[in-house]
Amino acid sequence: MDSLLGCALLFLDIAIKWTAQEVLPPKYLHYDLESSRQLLCDKCPPGTFLQQHCTAKRKTVCAPCPDHHYTDSWHTSDECLYCRPVCKELQRIRQECNRTHDRVCECAEGRYLELEFCLKHRSCPPGFGVAQAGTPERDTVCKRCPDGFFSNETSSKAPCRKHTNCSVFGLLLTRKGNATHDNICSENSESTQKCGIDVTLCEEAFFRFAVPTKFTPNWLSVLVDNLPGTKVNAETVERIKRRHSSQEQTFQLLKLWKHQNKDQDMVKKIIQDIDLCESSVQKHIGHANLTFEQLRSLMESLPGKKVGTEDIDKTRKACRSHEQILKLLSLWRIKNGDQDTLKGLMHALKHAKTHHFPKVVAQSLKKTIRFLHSFTMYKLYQKLFLEMIGNQVQSVKISCL
Repeated sequence: MDSLLGCALLFLDIAIKWTAQEVLPPKYLHYDLESSRQLLCDKCPPGTFLQQHCTAKRKTVCAPCPDHHYTDSWHTSDECLYCRPVCKELQRIRQECNRTHDRVCECAEGRYLELEFCLKHRSCPPGFGVAQAGTPERDTVCKRCPDGFFSNETSSKAPCRKHTNCSVFGLLLTRKGNATHDNICSENSESTQKCGIDVTLCEEAFFRFAVPTKFTPNWLSVLVDNLPGTKVNAETVERIKRRHSSQEQTFQLLKLWKHQNKDQDMVKKIIQDIDLCESSVQKHIGHANLTFEQLRSLMESLPGKKVGTEDIDKTRKACRSHEQILKLLSLWRIKNGDQDTLKGLMHALKHAKTHHFPKVVAQSLKKTIRFLHSFTMYKLYQKLFLEMIGNQVQSVKISCL
């Protein structure tokens, strides 16, 4: 009895010291045959195994765990545990095996663990948004969109979004939104102006024939002087120079000249063919009714300076669905000075998988690029246009190449 009481007091003393100092290793009782005594030996720390018990003359001897083995706590075992060899199907490694930890597996992206199975995260239907995103340990938590918010997509990531405030954009509320639809704003003349695309994809492809490889300081003036029909006045030309980059100056000037001379027979033909081109582009690209995240992903995939989320949001509010991609592409071109929109789209398609484009969007962009590259009227445009502006401009272009 006295022996048991002594051991209890000794253990209590050790526990108090361990709590106060937090440096002493935990102990275990071991009967030493050499001294015929019960000894308090140090346990082995994580990452090691017990090689020899302590004696009256020597402390406990611990050795490091071999490769692919571990111990994760203080212990008295003479061998280490073997690391889990592989993760299960639909799992990924969260932490590799080392001497102090087993290999830790978790469900792959988009899945969570339920009764030893990795199940897909729940997708919230329209009218419901993600209140808590799913993790490898738990499923997505969906919550019905409250008043003033909506979700029009099935998603495991998208929360409910706030209804558009039409008045902020100077628009009228045509139909009040609900849990599955945004407010619908009226498209009056002001909204049409806000959604106006300075230079369309077809116009850009046509106008590039008039853009020299290298610009001379007087290029715009030479172009103005040699264009037939009604001239663009000098004040407007100066304003274009102040507001736009070199290539964009040519685009804006030719667009304005085309508008001012739309009654001329040759210009009528050019306008008619550009309209046919734009109609075809709309068939390829205009039907894609993209969400905010999909539009943002498309803009992020383009090279150079990015079109920000504020511009994307404004475009979605002010433009109809079939105009939104074309408007954003126009904003990207302006933001990036002398970039070629078609080359930008080709760059975006190379990264379509990385940015998780919907298949229908990638196919629409491919068709649009293919159509614009094969538009046979462009060669005719080039010939007609160069004939119109005369030999002087041609010589300027040649000298700049």
